[in-house]
Amino acid sequence: MQLSSLLQQFNEPETLKMAKLGRELRAQGIDITDLSLGEPDFDTPDHIKAAAKLAIDQNYSHYTPVAGYMDLREAVCQKLKRDNNLDYLPTQIIVSTGAKQSIANTVLAIVDKGDEVIIPTPYWVTYSEIVRLAGGVVNLVQTSLETGFKITPPQLESAITPKTKLFMFSSPCNPTGAVYTKDELAALVAVFEKHPDIYIMSDEIYEFINFDGKHESIAQFESVKDRVIIINGLSKGYAMTGWRLGYLAASPEVAKACDKLQGQFTSATCSITQRAGIAALTGTLEPTYAMVQKFKERREKVMELLKEIPGIFCNEPPGAFYVFPDVSSYFGKTTPEGEQINTADELAMYLLNTAHVSVVTGKAFGEPKCIRMSFAISTENIIKGFGKIKNALAGLK
Repeated sequence: MQLSSLLQQFNEPETLKMAKLGRELRAQGIDITDLSLGEPDFDTPDHIKAAAKLAIDQNYSHYTPVAGYMDLREAVCQKLKRDNNLDYLPTQIIVSTGAKQSIANTVLAIVDKGDEVIIPTPYWVTYSEIVRLAGGVVNLVQTSLETGFKITPPQLESAITPKTKLFMFSSPCNPTGAVYTKDELAALVAVFEKHPDIYIMSDEIYEFINFDGKHESIAQFESVKDRVIIINGLSKGYAMTGWRLGYLAASPEVAKACDKLQGQFTSATCSITQRAGIAALTGTLEPTYAMVQKFKERREKVMELLKEIPGIFCNEPPGAFYVFPDVSSYFGKTTPEGEQINTADELAMYLLNTAHVSVVTGKAFGEPKCIRMSFAISTENIIKGFGKIKNALAGLK
């Protein structure tokens, strides 16, 4: 008996794989410092938890519309107007069980077999795999540390072919923390205006975790707005990873298609989470601002610690909560046990098994010279983890 050949078309997310390996070592009594997962270590704010408790008492325990409660979708529209000056109707909002499902809905609604999808690297690990699940062709466009890991208009123009159907990117970016300015987005829009058949998926889940300026959405440009699908959610900005609430904002046609797809996969997300989501989207952002300030302080500490490690090259991320250093100077070196390190994959496993620090290989994000390290953990653990990394790397010959 054989399982579906579909399983051979995509890989397990490397982020989840490293977290799983770390848990297995921790279960053996080994002290693992986890720099692999993108999860805020803060608790959900009290006013959001109170809304969930009230929803339980008020018996919000029944099926909801597939796209989410109408007042939740109205709250999303209010948030988009308040924070982004974008006008959407509730019928253009689809609420899902996390932004990952919103991305899957988008890709499956747009991409046919053989369609090409442009993804600038580095990119979040799931983008390419969902495209492959849909039968699409992944067209990776390499960016670099020198350009801040952002795609340029000439690169975009040269990547477009008659088969291009979708462009996928994030700002702020996971894994690099890159943030596109309004002028940079406008330059990309000028290219898209020449190619009216290309959709644009803009992943804005890290919107609030922006250290150096105002978040800019590509949906603000009217010439392409109807082709933009905004992806967002509550996990990062509101410390609600386990609540599983993401959403998309799109043209009525795309929203309707995503509603149809979701109706066959999961239907709606948790009713209690939806009521909590209203409180999150319409309530105070003070807990979010306080959390971001902590992330900014941790970023400063991480950059300070990275400077103490020879052979590592890293820009200061303007957003998200990761650093994505180039570690290729360590390729070709040998461990104390005599094994040669030739790739970021091997370096990540060396750090896990020797330093007992969990990181993620950059290969998973489309950049094989780098590794991703999260600073969504306490400053104490950051100091501890980077100290162990420094010592382990010093042991390579």
